[in-house]
Amino acid sequence: MKTFVVIGLGRFGTATAVKLRELGNEVLAIDLDKEAVNDIADYVTYAVVGDARDEKVLHSLGVKNYDCAVIAIGNDLAASAIITLCLKEQGMKKVVCKAANDMEKIALEKIGADSVIIPERVMGQKLAKTLNSERFLDFIELSNEYGMVELSVPERWVGKSLKELNIRSKHSVNVIAVKRTGTMIVSLPADFCFDPGDTLIVLGANGDLDKIRKL
Repeated sequence: MKTFVVIGLGRFGTATAVKLRELGNEVLAIDLDKEAVNDIADYVTYAVVGDARDEKVLHSLGVKNYDCAVIAIGNDLAASAIITLCLKEQGMKKVVCKAANDMEKIALEKIGADSVIIPERVMGQKLAKTLNSERFLDFIELSNEYGMVELSVPERWVGKSLKELNIRSKHSVNVIAVKRTGTMIVSLPADFCFDPGDTLIVLGANGDLDKIRKL
């Protein structure tokens, strides 16, 4: 189990905090808005009304003992910058910030944020990758380098086995499962043959996955 501090309980911060808790982590949520704190209290480990720009508040909450802080304010660069500096001053191992644009991203990185994301851009890029191929039914980006896709079986693969196609060697991706007539088939043997209408679950580097869609 990891421990997280989420500061700022707007839509992004709330969604992040709730999901982190659902994944089994300890989550401390902080916001100035009492109503926002009350709304999330049942879905995180601890929910506190407080000003994270105040070092004394952060110290009293023991934030230095947490693994990672997520600053989810996003619409107040000055507040995000002050909180980042305060957290780093107290020895926070990793600080992730939300930013509204590239200028904010650069500024937050310069003052010590370990990672800065622009949520709208991330979602837009994910959507673009999904829409870029009609055969990509869904795309999940696991990291900047790797992803997983659902795609309709390429026509040239129909009737051929995994051994014949040698997919891992030729395309540097792994077919980890197949959906067929409502059933998920996993642990595919080498002689498994693809049928028309199959949906493949494919794991690999994002660049290699892009090449697969062109088959």
